[in-house]
Amino acid sequence: MPKVSSLIVPYASYLRVYEPLAAFPEPERGHWARYARRPDRPSYQDELRRSLADLLPTPPIPVPVHESGDAFVADVDGVLCVCPWRTRLRGWQALGDLAEELPAPVLEAVLPAVVRHQATQDYERWLTRNPDARPWIRTATWQVPLNWFVLVSDEEREYDKGTGSTGSGDDGPGAAEEPPVLRYRTPMVQARRRVARGLRTLRDALDEGPLIDGLVDVGRWLEEFHPRSLVELDYGGLVHVLPAGELDGDHSAADVAEGIEALRTGDGAGAGEAYGRLVERWRSVRDRRSAN
Repeated sequence: MPKVSSLIVPYASYLRVYEPLAAFPEPERGHWARYARRPDRPSYQDELRRSLADLLPTPPIPVPVHESGDAFVADVDGVLCVCPWRTRLRGWQALGDLAEELPAPVLEAVLPAVVRHQATQDYERWLTRNPDARPWIRTATWQVPLNWFVLVSDEEREYDKGTGSTGSGDDGPGAAEEPPVLRYRTPMVQARRRVARGLRTLRDALDEGPLIDGLVDVGRWLEEFHPRSLVELDYGGLVHVLPAGELDGDHSAADVAEGIEALRTGDGAGAGEAYGRLVERWRSVRDRRSAN
């Protein structure tokens, strides 16, 4: 497939749900079955490139005109599972967060108010016809929300350091670089169980706050999917901003689990130490955002 750009586009992380084909009604089920056989399926970087390309025209296109027919595909114990991109829906939902992410003058320069207003009206009309719509993918920029780590365990961590371009040798001149990959994959039933256990502990030990609210929100989202789905936490483009040593030593899921267990047993000091490691690790990522 043609590429919009050859640039690597960082710095977003993703929480994805892959549902088995049985969860989709026809004719969508047939579409995904055929799609999974395609050898040229695009990557998350291709989706980001397309989105950035839409911002170049005047006026910019904040949300795709048509919904994406692409998806991520995974084989889960011999069962084909798909994670639809739903780029248009996610674009509409992301517009609501821009006012908090960007200063008003920057927001107006990137997406003028008249463009945002039209997109909001389009979304409201679409939502009246699709009231139960929900995305299969959640995205965060320059971070992995701490509540996401509650869903997974350190034993499910997958880290591939990738390969650099050699420029010569067996791979040939200018061989493409394989980027690092850091992700966690867990069955839906495990993710839901961990959310429930985590919420019980946090509510017993802490006042209501962003961590609990975020975990409640994620838990409600997970309940909307097939119980035999696969949940994936992917560092995505963050692997391009974090040094290899930091990626290799990043065991945030283990730190979150240790902190929750310490709270459950009344070990305030242990919970504080785990939380301190998390804060220090992710503060360094946010500092890089400010530097850019």
